[in-house]
Amino acid sequence: MRLDKYLKVSRLIKRRTVANEACDAGRVLVNDKPAKASVQVKTGDIIEIQFGSKNVKVEVLDVKETVKKEDVESMYKYL
Repeated sequence: MRLDKYLKVSRLIKRRTVANEACDAGRVLVNDKPAKASVQVKTGDIIEIQFGSKNVKVEVLDVKETVKKEDVESMYKYL
């Protein structure tokens, strides 16, 4: 699954266009490398997102096309 879609489906970022812009600005790292929105995300990847002065680092546990709001926590774990 594309990185921008994963960020939206997992609700780490609310909208796909915002996820796309964050990737273009170089604020999203996958496995410690700056990632474009088209990077394929797989289980075990480490995603780091820079929100201003706050950094969020998560490990991908599952990749699903659609997820209910209650089940989102099963897609990643905070590091």
